[in-house]
Amino acid sequence: MGNKLKGKDLIKLGFPRNNSINIALGQINRYCKKEKKENILEEAKEVLLAPEKFRGNAIWGKVAEGLVKPVEVRRHQLRNTRAPFLIYGENEIDEQAKYQLYDALKLPIAVQGALMPDAHSGYGLPIGGVLATENAVIPYGVGVDIGCRMCLTVYPIKASYLKGKQQQLENILAEHTKFGMKETHVIKHDHEIFERAEFQDIPLIKRLKTKAYEQLGTSGSGNHFVEFGIVNITDENNELQLPTGDYVGLLTHSGSRGLGANIAKHYTYLATKQCPLPKNVQHLAWLDLSTHDGQEYWLAMNLAGDYAKACHDDIHKRIGKLLGAKAVAKIENHHNFAWKEQVNGVERIVHRKGATPANKGELGIIPGSMTTPGYIVRGLGNAESLNSASHGAGRLHSRRKCKEKFTKSDIKHQLKLNDVSLIGGGIDEAPMAYKDIEKVMANQQELVEVSGTFIPKIVRMDK
Repeated sequence: MGNKLKGKDLIKLGFPRNNSINIALGQINRYCKKEKKENILEEAKEVLLAPEKFRGNAIWGKVAEGLVKPVEVRRHQLRNTRAPFLIYGENEIDEQAKYQLYDALKLPIAVQGALMPDAHSGYGLPIGGVLATENAVIPYGVGVDIGCRMCLTVYPIKASYLKGKQQQLENILAEHTKFGMKETHVIKHDHEIFERAEFQDIPLIKRLKTKAYEQLGTSGSGNHFVEFGIVNITDENNELQLPTGDYVGLLTHSGSRGLGANIAKHYTYLATKQCPLPKNVQHLAWLDLSTHDGQEYWLAMNLAGDYAKACHDDIHKRIGKLLGAKAVAKIENHHNFAWKEQVNGVERIVHRKGATPANKGELGIIPGSMTTPGYIVRGLGNAESLNSASHGAGRLHSRRKCKEKFTKSDIKHQLKLNDVSLIGGGIDEAPMAYKDIEKVMANQQELVEVSGTFIPKIVRMDK
């Protein structure tokens, strides 16, 4: 059986006595356990004789790379100086988040950075951290919930409908949205995303396809939500071409579910092995985009981002059908992702971990809390912020602190004051857990301009 194959078998084939043997054994052990030993050796011989033919191959590409141009594994040190950066709303941001950005700016690959006004500390890059790098991607600079995003659908329904049909709308959210690890839809929808080559070509992704299919159209736990609210369009010259006034809106916040989490875990592990860093910054390990693993992560990350969009599309399609209304506008954006973008005229990898893309004219949504407005914004294309803005109000208190500080009756009081109905939601997601969204918006007037607002009225979160 394949799992009995040893290094000496590869040496007999002619493999050089270097790390290519360890790489080959690792790949064989991970992906070829059920194949016969002679078949594996036959394939390994082909790779040895013509490695260039196998560059990019999901199983043997890494072995081919090890034979042609092995990845250089060496301990990296931080630079003494930081790459250029700006912090927006500095007085509202905790010191730990700032120091996390300062460390990231000293990475040898760092080119430029920024910290958004909703920032708080996280793993690797702080939440609200933006970092441009040279030909390298940091899995923890993207985040565990790859492609976590916002999506707002606007319906040509008067805002008064929310009050008149409150019970009916609460039932729609309670019965037709699914949250957390265990809930899935009884009737599952197919989606063209599952035809993507990555689900066939990348072994890790192939194993996750069934889970991804099961979880399509569901939302994560924590701060993820599906909510009905009032959309108020204030800008007469809006790109949505909607008359100013109030509409019913459906706003969702969620990401790539188990698919993204497993991709993040796998490639973070590979990054830490290939890119040893001092202990205090080990979460900032990167993958060189010239390597097999770097290119594979890029494909996997983009798939996870597209899958997150597919989840939102499915949620909005299900609820739109139940409303019996046709959407007049849709706005959506990622906020945990990496993009190839021009920075000072050179292509860089721009990581936005909990930050909204705000290129000139680009629309996005910045939510507040369940009792405060969210904002429809238009990017101003500010190069100093790496064309970015905040992704929300940002946490003021940690989840643990919320449980110590607030009670269920505190939350009920806030909900009542703001005429909001809540289904699910824990104390750790109390409205008081978040910063003042008005202050956050005031601190990014040079990054975005406001085109409208979204006021939550019926909110559904994980139980």
